[in-house]
Amino acid sequence: MQFRYVVTGLAVVMSLAGCQRTSYDYNNSGPSGNPGYTPPLQAQPVPSVQSGALPPPGGSTQFPTAPANAASGGTNVASAAPAAAMDVTKEAMVGNWRVSNGGASCDMFLTLTNLGSGSRGGTRGCAGELSSMGSWEVSNKMVQFKNRAGDTIGRVYKTGDTRYDGTTNSGQPLSLSR
Repeated sequence: MQFRYVVTGLAVVMSLAGCQRTSYDYNNSGPSGNPGYTPPLQAQPVPSVQSGALPPPGGSTQFPTAPANAASGGTNVASAAPAAAMDVTKEAMVGNWRVSNGGASCDMFLTLTNLGSGSRGGTRGCAGELSSMGSWEVSNKMVQFKNRAGDTIGRVYKTGDTRYDGTTNSGQPLSLSR
């Protein structure tokens, strides 16, 4: 029992031995008296703040209107599947896919874990839009890939038993295969 007290006391004494009192002499401002001393900075003038009225809400916007997709004759690609597209189920999409995107290849992983309105998914080794993929969902014989903000970044359609073809929003060809 005594040994425990001795060991505890020695540990406290040794830990306190490493501490030393430090102080800073603010009156000694020379390089020879205190080489680490830096004089305080001088105050700088601040420019005046301008004020004015904001434009009314609902006025003109700085964003241009979205262009029509020339490949589909101006039809919204997100709502129209090609006539040759085959039916798609979420269960058939789950797992690892090899992606070909604009001549480069990478991996895509799709799960059934809910994330917002879709399911969680991700990519490894992909560049461009697909590198920001966070979720996916099936809609109208089409698989949509979305970024982490929920915006659609690409879409594919089933063209074979284990093959899906489509495009990214920037128009790059996109293919999935197993």
